[in-house]
Amino acid sequence: MSAHNFTLPDIDGNQMNLADHRGEVLLIVNVASRCGLTPHYTGLQALHERLASKGLVIIGAPCNQFGAQEPGDAGEIKEFCGVRYGVTFPLLAKLEVNGPGRSPLYAWLCDQESSPDGAGDIAWNFAKFVIGKDGALVARFAPTTKPDDPALIAAIEGALSR
Repeated sequence: MSAHNFTLPDIDGNQMNLADHRGEVLLIVNVASRCGLTPHYTGLQALHERLASKGLVIIGAPCNQFGAQEPGDAGEIKEFCGVRYGVTFPLLAKLEVNGPGRSPLYAWLCDQESSPDGAGDIAWNFAKFVIGKDGALVARFAPTTKPDDPALIAAIEGALSR
């Protein structure tokens, strides 16, 4: 089992098959538009601009489970991300990351032993998962880890170099 086993609806209603990203490094982040961490979009977009040509694909996963901080529909989320933060990386359709309605992708991600943030439920918006070119989980970072954090950058660049 790997991240490449999952297909999810994207924000436009199309299916995103993660197997299409075999050979690329994924950074999967549950996102929200009305969170104190929402400015992480700026850093995520900067990472996308800096490393997409080297094989990094950032995937934002809108989620409304933490303080109802992502209440909008797909169009509102897409417009907010594009207009406010210039986001050009892919966004999924809104999903759940915890509980009985948890997305199968997040069930798999949360079950994996990981570091520096360990396995288990998502604590808040903007938890970050680095997935290697082979679809295996490389690292998990807490929501408060900024996109330019040296440890996150090292995990991404290490996965890109493999």
